[in-house]
Amino acid sequence: MEKHLNIPCDRAELRDLRAGDYVYLTGTIYTARDAAHKRMYETLERGEELPIDIDGAFIYYLGPTPARDGMVIGSAGPTTSSRMDKYTPKLLSLGLAGMIGKGKRNEDVQKAVTGYGAVYMAAVGGAGALLSKCIKEAEVIAYDDLGTEAIRRLRVENLPVIVILDSVGGNMYESAVEEFLKS
Repeated sequence: MEKHLNIPCDRAELRDLRAGDYVYLTGTIYTARDAAHKRMYETLERGEELPIDIDGAFIYYLGPTPARDGMVIGSAGPTTSSRMDKYTPKLLSLGLAGMIGKGKRNEDVQKAVTGYGAVYMAAVGGAGALLSKCIKEAEVIAYDDLGTEAIRRLRVENLPVIVILDSVGGNMYESAVEEFLKS
């Protein structure tokens, strides 16, 4: 089913999403990859504040290429999400509402997504140049020293994603296999 979601959003809207739904995201999301996640985790371990308000936020696992002339951002394809798995349950416990990446998540992340009423969505890997056209503004807001792995605030319009893990325990990677085996 195709849906449109303005983010940040109400948690009730996330509860209506199901694994396999096609969703177009419009609003503010943040980028963070491995190095930024590690630094955020270390910041929390020291009892310090994160550089972004994580409550209700969506994080896109993205390290964009440099922008070409006339572009806001370079290629914006997703990074393999499992590299953030060890940090994700902590961020979900602080209110992270959604994640965008590619690939499977471990069991701890799957349980945390359900337990905290969040969602995990996939963007199409290999389509970074096309996805970048949905990004209307991009600004580095933290960890500039990390280069492409710095945290950026993005304003997106109709960014296409697919719900992989929903807030009620649906997992598209499992249900797709089941559907395939039935046919």
